[in-house]
Amino acid sequence: MDDIATGSLLTLLAVLILISAFFSGTETAMMSLNRYRLRNLASKGHRGAQRVDRLLQRPDRLIGLILIGNNVVNLAAASIATIVCQRWYGDWGPAVATGGLTLIVLIFAEVTPKTLAAQYPEKLAFPNSLILRPLMTLCYPLVALVNAISNGILNQLGLSHRSARGDHLSTDELRSVVHEAGGLIPRRHREMLVSILDLEKVTVEDIMIPRAELYAIDINDDYRAIVRQLTHSPHTRVLLYRDNIDDVVGFIHLSDVLRLLTKEQREANKSTLLRAVREIYFIPEGTPLNVQLLKFQRAKERIGLVVDEYGDIQGLVTLEDILEEIVGDFTTGLQAPPSEGICHQDDGSLLVDASITLRDFNRETQWAFPTDGPKTLNGLILERLEEIPAPHTQLNINGHGVEVLEVADNMVKSVKVLPAN
Repeated sequence: MDDIATGSLLTLLAVLILISAFFSGTETAMMSLNRYRLRNLASKGHRGAQRVDRLLQRPDRLIGLILIGNNVVNLAAASIATIVCQRWYGDWGPAVATGGLTLIVLIFAEVTPKTLAAQYPEKLAFPNSLILRPLMTLCYPLVALVNAISNGILNQLGLSHRSARGDHLSTDELRSVVHEAGGLIPRRHREMLVSILDLEKVTVEDIMIPRAELYAIDINDDYRAIVRQLTHSPHTRVLLYRDNIDDVVGFIHLSDVLRLLTKEQREANKSTLLRAVREIYFIPEGTPLNVQLLKFQRAKERIGLVVDEYGDIQGLVTLEDILEEIVGDFTTGLQAPPSEGICHQDDGSLLVDASITLRDFNRETQWAFPTDGPKTLNGLILERLEEIPAPHTQLNINGHGVEVLEVADNMVKSVKVLPAN
């Protein structure tokens, strides 16, 4: 290069630094792209997104190409800078070239283009892919050789570039993505999406109507008493049993009862009611809601009884209960109505019906009582005290003072809960 003018070498050096900046910025832009937005654009026919998506299908080859190009350019720039500095500073040339070129490359070929690429990845990645695609074809033998050696070393270390999880999201990661969507997704929609993801963490015991609160009718009662109970039933489906609720007969739908009673009129009796009984659908305790939702769909059922390992009835779950976990109360939109079991006091305390489920209590108060054990506030208090408390017994739950107000039938009926200190 002794015959090349210094001005020409400086021009070539500037071009090499620009090329180095191109490779550095492109690498950062490619790695900073939102893969899900990229695939969405590619599926809609965006040519730049399609080119980039094809390149990113083998990131080891893409990185290999970029690093080969960047290193070749930087080494060439270092050689030229050394020649120019030797002409200017003699024996001090290599030292000056090393220090000066390091600073120039760091500012103009590394930090600046990478910062720009991190902020605007699509604006750089899509047009730059026009150059990378043919360059990949041209340099493919060298890239393949470098990748083969590199992947061979990784395999010897017990690692593999193919064993990575890739872009698949876990449930928790997907939940974070939904939360961070911000204004891109309406708040109600975000809450519904998160509720769907949470179904796998919630079991049927968390939302069931407990055994003690089931509205059921003993078929052995007097016929007129049974009809009276059916007439005053708050539900359209009523559970029938014999003597003990564990000896269930089945569900009876009030529309079926009305049809049969109208048809048979004076001849109607208990056998008329039994003809309207529908088969019971049983649900094992511990079943996650996402699983039970699919089971309801496959079995074409809307209601079921939760049973424990001994076959004893624990409670009742309906399809509507599961859907309300996603969309909230059907009559008020997404937000659940204020719980009837919670009464707010002027001093900030709460008078609470202890039969309330902990999930409903937390949802209403935005507190964080533990839900990984007992399902109701009564159960939580009994677990903490390890005995049936007397009225005015006090305890602390997660920083909240709790005072037992009423105890009956071996259960805590009502409590007073104070805000956390």
